[in-house]
Amino acid sequence: MSRVSTSSVTKEQPSPAANPNPRSVFSVVRQKVTTKHGWFGDYDYRWLCLPSLPTARSKQPPFYGINDELPLVLAITSGLQHALAMLAGLIAPPIILASALMLDSDTSSYMISASLIGSGILSLVQMSRIKLWGRYYLGTGLLSVVGTSFATLSTASAIFNMMYANGTCPSTTAADGTVTRGPCPDAYGMILGTSLICAFLEIGLSFLHPRILQRIFPPIVTGTCILMIGSSLVGSSGILDWGGGSNGCQARPTSGIYQLCPTVGSPHALPWGSPQFIGLGFLSFVSIILTELFGSPFLKNASIIVGLAVGCIVAGAAGYIDGSTITSAPAITFLWVYRFKINVYPPAILPMLAVYVSTTMEAIGDITASSEVSRIPVVGEDFDSRIQGGVLSDGIGGFISALFTVTPLSVFAQNNGVISVTRCANRTAGRWCCAFLIIFGCLGKISGFFLAIPNPVLGGVTTFLFASVAVSGLRVLSYIQYTRRDRFILAAALSFGVGDLLVPTIFTYLFDGVSNPNKGLQGLFESITILLSTPFLISGIVALVLNLILPHDMSQQDEDEEVVNVAQDMEIQVLEQER
Repeated sequence: MSRVSTSSVTKEQPSPAANPNPRSVFSVVRQKVTTKHGWFGDYDYRWLCLPSLPTARSKQPPFYGINDELPLVLAITSGLQHALAMLAGLIAPPIILASALMLDSDTSSYMISASLIGSGILSLVQMSRIKLWGRYYLGTGLLSVVGTSFATLSTASAIFNMMYANGTCPSTTAADGTVTRGPCPDAYGMILGTSLICAFLEIGLSFLHPRILQRIFPPIVTGTCILMIGSSLVGSSGILDWGGGSNGCQARPTSGIYQLCPTVGSPHALPWGSPQFIGLGFLSFVSIILTELFGSPFLKNASIIVGLAVGCIVAGAAGYIDGSTITSAPAITFLWVYRFKINVYPPAILPMLAVYVSTTMEAIGDITASSEVSRIPVVGEDFDSRIQGGVLSDGIGGFISALFTVTPLSVFAQNNGVISVTRCANRTAGRWCCAFLIIFGCLGKISGFFLAIPNPVLGGVTTFLFASVAVSGLRVLSYIQYTRRDRFILAAALSFGVGDLLVPTIFTYLFDGVSNPNKGLQGLFESITILLSTPFLISGIVALVLNLILPHDMSQQDEDEEVVNVAQDMEIQVLEQER
């Protein structure tokens, strides 16, 4: 009788059973902290920590659902993985925004701390499932976390450019035409104030039935927006920082403080695009790839942080890190240590409304993905209520985040990958994640360290991060059937989006022919210019409008005839080659 080898067969451990007898909080805590099972459970920590190669894992650990009993060590470990997976996405936006406004290191460090603390607090709200009235809830009841929306970065960049161009923010022009921007913290306050009032749009959208939202924002619209968000950030921030900086030194001026990157007074300052900068960024980028290839599941979930760590170690040894930001950062900090003058910038209202429409679309897709990896049904009233509660929490979070001095937040998608790898969808792990984020934010020295990361190291990592956002958009677009109608909508939307990416200034002079417009009309012109100059906004609007007005019965017969014609052309080409 032959033996069948089971070494290559994946065995799954039995799923943990939910406790049918509810216990008091005190007894649960006592059992957790006083027993080995409460601390470690039956989870295979060897599987979690050993690298993929050369070791081979023959069985996977059990899957922990959203309400299953979770060992304490696993909860802490999984929470840390979620926090590390979010970290790069949380620190990059405030660093980029502060750099665009030329803010000092103390303010920039505070913005990083506020982003971490705000994300931790509002993620707790998103993971809750508070019944309001009728069929309405607040929160998803899933392990779904929120962080600074990347959609805000592209929009804020266009708004800041407009503010510097019209004199709202100070700037000076040198004799050779080089424009040097001055610090403009009030611009950040205007973004916060505008975001605060625009958040009511997403709050209102949350009370629409999810099926209506999905009909208005199908994958062809959401995928186009996400694709353009990631693509624009790669070009406007990631690659520029990889080359040395995006603060003006990328133009390689012949005079001024930006002759060298990041400034002439920085340690190891070099011209933009120098091989040393390219090498540092490439080292961080390759570290991410090697971690994915050889790392353990734990390290794979934190591959972005591994890339930052490796790059910083080499950069520090080579003298590229300025430790002054770490020295000047406070040991302990919290929200509202620095405050901004909250105001509303009228030309930014329409773009920020579009941002909240985008975050609504992101929330629907990410909550659906979270439900799938958490083994929660993605159809039915329960799922619809999770969508509604998540979008409502997103909208309220946008309002509260502005009060927290943080730009709008949205549901993070990368944590779904952590759930998939660790097989832990338990909300207890999510609460530990929030605790870690709040702790990281309160420790001011950590924010000071993040601010000291050299631009090339940050650029190598954020280029990968933003490209991952673009790939998420492609994944959403893969759900469409690519009928003639779909291809037409996508082509029209990308015509504007890709055009903006390649020629960012095409709409800058659109209203120059209008002489002496009044203040209100000028504000409208600026608002339209911002919309047209932001790739994901204009492409999303085009896709949305065309999806609503083009008939769905756009001749399937023509589609079939087109397929037949293509097949005939291929047959003719084959016959000609045979001859």
